[in-house]
Amino acid sequence: MKLPDSWSKASPLFDEDNLVSCAGLAPVMGLAEQAGLSELLTERVRLAWTRVASAGVNPAGKVAAIIAGMAAGADSIDDMQVIRSGGMPQLFTGVYAPATLGQFLREFTHGHASQLASVARAHLVNLARRTDLLPGIEQQAYIDIDSLLRPVYGHAKQGASYGHTKISGKQVLRKGLSPLATTISSPSGAPVVAGIRLRAGKAGSGRGADSMVRQAIVTARAAGATGKILVRGDCAYGVSPVAAACLKAGVQFSLALAKNPAVARAIAAIPQDAWIPVHYPGAVVDPDTGELISDAEVAETRFTAFASTQQPVTARLVVRRVRDRAKLDELFPIWRHHPFLTNSVEPVADADITHRQHAIIETVFADLIDGPLAHLPSGRFSANSAWAICAAMTHNLLRAAGTLQGHKLAVARGATLRRQIVNVPARIARPQRRPVLHLPTHWPWAQQWLTIWNSVFAQIKAPPQPA
Repeated sequence: MKLPDSWSKASPLFDEDNLVSCAGLAPVMGLAEQAGLSELLTERVRLAWTRVASAGVNPAGKVAAIIAGMAAGADSIDDMQVIRSGGMPQLFTGVYAPATLGQFLREFTHGHASQLASVARAHLVNLARRTDLLPGIEQQAYIDIDSLLRPVYGHAKQGASYGHTKISGKQVLRKGLSPLATTISSPSGAPVVAGIRLRAGKAGSGRGADSMVRQAIVTARAAGATGKILVRGDCAYGVSPVAAACLKAGVQFSLALAKNPAVARAIAAIPQDAWIPVHYPGAVVDPDTGELISDAEVAETRFTAFASTQQPVTARLVVRRVRDRAKLDELFPIWRHHPFLTNSVEPVADADITHRQHAIIETVFADLIDGPLAHLPSGRFSANSAWAICAAMTHNLLRAAGTLQGHKLAVARGATLRRQIVNVPARIARPQRRPVLHLPTHWPWAQQWLTIWNSVFAQIKAPPQPA
């Protein structure tokens, strides 16, 4: 592709009022409204007293504007200008300036963030009922919990402090804020965010995990999880409160355990003939011997965890061991052990494979970091908390919109959905006073776009034709 030389003398003008850069926001926000976004916000989010009188006016419209901006790719308050360009005010009502939205977010308190979090949970349930967001959830649902550290800079960020994170496999201290998130997924459905809670950077990974798990279980059941529910987490969440919350709710758990003397004794007591190889998806088989080219083996034993607490739990201790190939001069095999506690009834090898699929939550984190959570834009902690919740709602909304097209976009990343569905240029026309969107000819994903459009608006009656 080459640009002709004649274009060096061209004159670009930003003067077209009928062009929109994000025409895909129309079906996406239409789906959000069909799932009751405005009604939920009006009912549950109330800013009764604000420092600036106008800041708390119409919270439903302002939160919807923030979600629309995030769906279009905004990752800061200034980026919200994208929803005001060209013909966007003709496409939508209640289009707010970035300064207005920033002022609105700064009025949030912890209570307002809790109100918004309840809206996010209810909206997820409505999206699951409106679309095929979590196929197969009625048989099996997975709840995963984990935290991440988002780096921040400067001295004005409330709650910013130094916490541990991994960079290139190494533990480092980094200044930031630490969101704790739970996700819900099904065997054939991509994960969605059940809840997200912003914390200080120095907060322990497991702080508040039991209440987050309880909320996620309630949300999963409201979304249609009438069958089995399995809660998964790494060793930061293999603690007594989380296990007790799972048992009280009547769900299964699969929680990694930190290695301590009691766990080490239990592992050492496992007979050598109890270890069996585990066949992971995509594992390679030696064509000569027919054996797996892998050292991973699993075994299980009965174990009572958290014995020193008021809520000891007796369940299966499943241990995965991998030979340490870094020690080439070994006289006998040296194994690295990875134990987790579970009350599931799967065979030991299947239980290990299911537990390791907990890493699916990292795909959600990657989507959020590549989108709205690239920054935490405000100096106020509660504003950033509301921003994180809006980012989770946007993730769920884009995921639901993708499911309307079918399997291909149902598991697509947020960046793919923004590129193919949301960020589509269009020109607004009104022949016979009926709005028409003229989209690019030969758009590669035109059929997917139209499928989503028709799925959203098919149930809405068209306006009567003029006589």
